[in-house]
Amino acid sequence: MKKGLLLSAVLLLCFSVAAIAVPAGRSLEFSKSSMGKVTFSGEIHKAAGVVCKECHNADMFPKMKQGTVEIKMSAIYAGQLCGKCHNGDRAFEAKKNCTRCHKR
Repeated sequence: MKKGLLLSAVLLLCFSVAAIAVPAGRSLEFSKSSMGKVTFSGEIHKAAGVVCKECHNADMFPKMKQGTVEIKMSAIYAGQLCGKCHNGDRAFEAKKNCTRCHKR
C-alpha cells in the first residue's frame, strides 16, 4: 500500500512538471521588452535537438516557470542563459540578430 502511494505521488509530480514545460508545438511569450515581444518555441528548439535539461538546470533556468529568472541581454551577450547556445556557434548569435527573437 505504501509503495503504491509513493509511486502515485512520484507519477503525479512528474506529470505536473511536464505540464509546466514548453513542449514541442507550444510556445511561451515574454512581452516586457521595449524591443518587442519574444516568443520561445518548444517546436523550434526540439527540432534543433535541444532537450529540456540543457536549459532547465541549476545554472540557467532552474525552475520551469515563467518569471523565475530575470533575463537580461547583457547576460545573454556574456554567454549565459539563452546566450549559452545563441553564440553564433550552436545557434544564431543573439547580439547580431535582435529581430529573430524580438517582434514588434
